[in-house]
Amino acid sequence: MQKKLIILLGPTGIGKTELSLNIAEHFGVEILSCDSRQFFKEMKIGTATPTSDQLKRAKHHFIGMLSINDYYSCGKFEVDALKKLSELFEEKGLALMTGGSMLYIDAVCKGIDELPEVDQNLRDSLNERFRTEGIDNMRAELKLLDPEYANLVDPKNHKRIIRALEICLTSGKTYSSIRKEQQKTRPFDIIKIGLEMQREELYARINKRVDNMMEDGLLEEAKSLYPYKEMNALNTVGYKEMFNYLNGTWTLEYAREMIKQNTRHYAKKQLSWFHRDDEINWFHPSQREEIIRLIESKINDGAGKR
Repeated sequence: MQKKLIILLGPTGIGKTELSLNIAEHFGVEILSCDSRQFFKEMKIGTATPTSDQLKRAKHHFIGMLSINDYYSCGKFEVDALKKLSELFEEKGLALMTGGSMLYIDAVCKGIDELPEVDQNLRDSLNERFRTEGIDNMRAELKLLDPEYANLVDPKNHKRIIRALEICLTSGKTYSSIRKEQQKTRPFDIIKIGLEMQREELYARINKRVDNMMEDGLLEEAKSLYPYKEMNALNTVGYKEMFNYLNGTWTLEYAREMIKQNTRHYAKKQLSWFHRDDEINWFHPSQREEIIRLIESKINDGAGKR
């Protein structure tokens, strides 16, 4: 039987964790997390890491395996995830991956782009511009050179913005077009399940989850991480806003509301990204039985996508 990878994806706060456990229990499979912030063991409350009880229900991989001091990337995840999948497929021809980190999902499905070599002088000059000008002018330049990627990239992630500028200026092409040109084949079929719901329902879930995080101790977790606030891993919704409260910039209530707002914005960006993929089968998270029936049909008829 052809090996198959089920991918359960969707925006933050929609209910992927519980549904992934239902699927894992039904099919007797282990779970690979592709939530890039759940990789870090110090970040549990703000990333909605599965609870200890949830982790007992199915074996998980890529949860809390790094420290915020560790460097990690999409490319490293591609290698590590494919290695783990190869091991899992030896035991069973089926595996499950779940999460909402768009680039990390693409890394497993399509592979990391083989990008052109960048001249060191160009790299140095762009880094010097960032130090002297800040990121706003560079983001504006990227918007001119590659408006599609500029609309997707985190506007505060200077490393990705600089990297995209490097590629645009080196190749004379848009970074977006190069990324679309290259797609690796995989020795397994991929069954993509996407979760969505009406925007008002999703936003209400997000708001409630933020309130629950605050009750569960998000502020205390942020306090413990405040000395490391410049680390890239902590450039994340939930922590950035708490840091603005801790440094006296915002009130606690305003920080809480900004977490809700920024999480809603991120969920909207995730859905925009996912809706470009016509291989995704869309469901409301309450449609557990329908999702399981679809997966069973894909397994039986071999109709998963590569």
